[in-house]
Amino acid sequence: MDIQLLPAALFLPLFPLSMVFNAMLERLTRPLLRAALLLLWPLPGVYLLLSSSPPPHWLTLWAALSALLYALRLPAMRDMGVWVGYLATSAWSLQWLGAAEAAYGSVLGFAAPLALLALLIPPLEARLGAAYTFLRGGLAAAAPRLAGVLVFCVLAAVATPVFPAFFGMLRVLLAAPAPAALLVLGVWLLWSWAAARLLHGLIVGPPIEDAKAMRAVPDLGRAAAWGYALPLAALAAAGAYSFV
Repeated sequence: MDIQLLPAALFLPLFPLSMVFNAMLERLTRPLLRAALLLLWPLPGVYLLLSSSPPPHWLTLWAALSALLYALRLPAMRDMGVWVGYLATSAWSLQWLGAAEAAYGSVLGFAAPLALLALLIPPLEARLGAAYTFLRGGLAAAAPRLAGVLVFCVLAAVATPVFPAFFGMLRVLLAAPAPAALLVLGVWLLWSWAAARLLHGLIVGPPIEDAKAMRAVPDLGRAAAWGYALPLAALAAAGAYSFV
């Protein structure tokens, strides 16, 4: 095995090396630093993977099992910060299966919506007290702009058409051997389930009438909402362009 693949297993995290990334993400308290880590962390791994010989079969199986491990834990996560880290770990592990097709654009297609989700955590904490699912619902009625941005960021992160992560997952599926491809499909299904639970725990429900519960903070401003909407639109356009 190429020696360069060992550090690549840290930046495109394979269990148990994946614990390093998740520990760093959890310790960072500033949202901009968390977003930067999500954007930058996988890039050295892609460089090492592209400049090395193809990974052996056992290593791609390890990657698929690592992705499945974090995908299995994802639906039970109530802390949105941990949820983002686990989804990132699961998505980046899958890049090993499509090593020949791996590219910076592919990992950034996963990382960009996750970085946007990391930036949404403080607004959620300001309005709900904590970015935890099933703590308080009704965000769609109480803060519709924030809820709308959250929904589209989550959909982009879990590889929904026409976002780039969707086409990244298709490339992984086409490149993966048959047994690993079945694991990839299972991972993708678990992501969708986890996304549904996350949104159900934050978005759905009656309006929150208690001003104290919402910390008397207004909805996301129009300028801030456009600040999230424009990158999401750019991601959707990039995904559609890659399809064409």
